[in-house]
Amino acid sequence: MRRLSLFVFLTGSLFSCNSIPDQFGKLDLKKWRGDRGGCNGVRATLVPDFRAEIQNLKGKTTNTIGELLGRPDINQIADRNQKFYIYFLEKGSHCDQPGVKSNSRSVAIRMSAIGLATEVTFQNGLP
Repeated sequence: MRRLSLFVFLTGSLFSCNSIPDQFGKLDLKKWRGDRGGCNGVRATLVPDFRAEIQNLKGKTTNTIGELLGRPDINQIADRNQKFYIYFLEKGSHCDQPGVKSNSRSVAIRMSAIGLATEVTFQNGLP
């Protein structure tokens, strides 16, 4: 009986894992994640949908943001254990020469010291 209970628990645990969604409200996450660095021009077309979901991104954990939007193009450390996840929205010098400072449009998500998204800003280059 104990083995059967353990088997049911482990099997249930394996199948209860959620897969990464392809949509977040209006935002097509599959397209967003597929345009690393915004170098293919797809993210620029998704900006209105991204803006519509800003309030829903706030309060999400660092891990959740990473799962939804993919690995950030730049992970910038800030004061007091805060960090920024930066995603470029358009092609720029960062596409042809990785590591080179870019002034392309980007979005920065500020992550608090406890790992929650607190602010979303748009700018040229880095915040």
